[in-house]
Amino acid sequence: MGFSDLLQEAGGFGRFQWMHVTLISLPGLLLASQNLLNNFVSGVPTHHCSLPANYSLPDYQIDEKQLVKAFIPLDPSGNRLDRCRRYVEPQWHLLVTNGSANVSHLKTEECLDGWTFDHSEFLATTISEWDLVCSLRPLKQMIQTIYMGGVLTGAIIFGGLSDRFGRRSVLIWSYLQLAILGCSAALSPTYSVYCIFRFLCGMAVSGIIINGVSLKVEWIPTKERTLVGTLTSFFFTFGQLILAGLAYWLRDWRKLQVVVCVPHFLFFAYSWWFAESARWLVLNRRSDKALKNLHRVARINGKPINQLTLEVLHSHMKKEIDSCQSTLTAYDLVKTRGMRRISICLMAVWFATSFAYYGLVMDLQKFGVSIYVMQIIFGAVDIPSKLLALAALTYLGRRYSQATCLFMSALVIFANIFIPPDMQVLRTVLACLGKGFTSSSFTVVYLYTGELYPTVIRQTGMGFVSTMARTGSMAAPAVLILDEVFPALPSIVYGGAAVLAGFFACFLPETLNVELPDTINDVEEKWSGRKSTPHHQEDVSLREGGVCEHGDQVSGVPLKELKDVEGTGLNAL
Repeated sequence: MGFSDLLQEAGGFGRFQWMHVTLISLPGLLLASQNLLNNFVSGVPTHHCSLPANYSLPDYQIDEKQLVKAFIPLDPSGNRLDRCRRYVEPQWHLLVTNGSANVSHLKTEECLDGWTFDHSEFLATTISEWDLVCSLRPLKQMIQTIYMGGVLTGAIIFGGLSDRFGRRSVLIWSYLQLAILGCSAALSPTYSVYCIFRFLCGMAVSGIIINGVSLKVEWIPTKERTLVGTLTSFFFTFGQLILAGLAYWLRDWRKLQVVVCVPHFLFFAYSWWFAESARWLVLNRRSDKALKNLHRVARINGKPINQLTLEVLHSHMKKEIDSCQSTLTAYDLVKTRGMRRISICLMAVWFATSFAYYGLVMDLQKFGVSIYVMQIIFGAVDIPSKLLALAALTYLGRRYSQATCLFMSALVIFANIFIPPDMQVLRTVLACLGKGFTSSSFTVVYLYTGELYPTVIRQTGMGFVSTMARTGSMAAPAVLILDEVFPALPSIVYGGAAVLAGFFACFLPETLNVELPDTINDVEEKWSGRKSTPHHQEDVSLREGGVCEHGDQVSGVPLKELKDVEGTGLNAL
């Protein structure tokens, strides 16, 4: 008997689990806002050079629109005003009715007096406040890259802290950190200060995700995890719709920054009710507290278990306790032929999926449709995409589903390159399809990864490949800057990465209806066609119980209880 049997004795998935899962999942409604906040906080309003302070008006009366025409040339497309240049001298002759002249020889200069921004779409953004346009335009995407760097750093730091101090303590701290620093970011006096706050917010978001998932999983019986994981994944989807509504309502970056962070004070307040993982408590020699938590859970579920004692608890967790004597490391992910094949292919898939996903969702203004409408559409498309992904996983298998999602996303991204900018409806439809396929790819890869890695090193593997996803999300905004070299270049890079990863996915073994591997030797026997060396078998057998307090975990979930990790994968991001 194991710990799962104790959970069943304590009421299985009862009243406590419903409340616990719901309260931990609620912040997911606003975590989407954190990941996609830069679309609105750093939205680029229509702008042009400010007119010089001193100039002489012509003898006839002119309006403001004509005045702008005399000072601001058209951009190379001829469809809009140039955003970064103005005439050195006012060109009044251009205002003559039916007047046409060759303006290519007229001298222009940079925006020496700053810029004038249109406030119809955004009242205020970081772009208009700090003039992050023209030569400073790359700094917009740098904000998102820095934020994602914080997410990656937080996964490393808070993963280790959760092993040492517990999931509940780190989760509570992460709520408070995001609430305080997120609200403080709204008071940033300069661009550099804002970037620092966003980096620290990214760390807090990572702490909330990894410890929230761990705390949910470790109190849920095995058979309910898939259903719970599927349902709670939609909190992030609905969060994208909430972000669109808040951004449309406020339209001011400082107000939006505060509104999406203030609720975390509430999450911090009620998070003290959460019960620390009993598994973690036992493995860290705090069995008395674990026993107390189990009795509390059973009481809330209406099924008290008075016969549960420390001796009974230790007997149920003997294997986990014994397994803490040694650990596996990240090196074991590439040490043998089968594991090396899986790890390399998954690295490519995770990187490309995250790379293409954030490349699409972080540049909503390029489609020529209202950014608020695009956010709603992009959020809503996640609902059918996740359901279709789950259906494909069941009937097509994991490998075909993964490869198909990546190839189709690449096809859609490439197709959009050839669609003229004036065909906005078609461009928007293709963009939504691309977002849907990359979202489906995320759904598939979480489940697929959990089934490919063996129990003894599953959490280490999940942490390793998710690091590649964070790297992809950091690189995606930076690639958008390449459109200054060639407008289609970012799409070519995103689509090319998806194609390459699709080919890597074809080399992964199929896991549909295949029993999950428990040891590295199981992987070698099933998918590499040969057994591990005797030395390696002996080494693994001594350690196959899992990873404990000092293991290479990112989210800190005991490996034994991640055997059915498919229920947890849909929670992430």
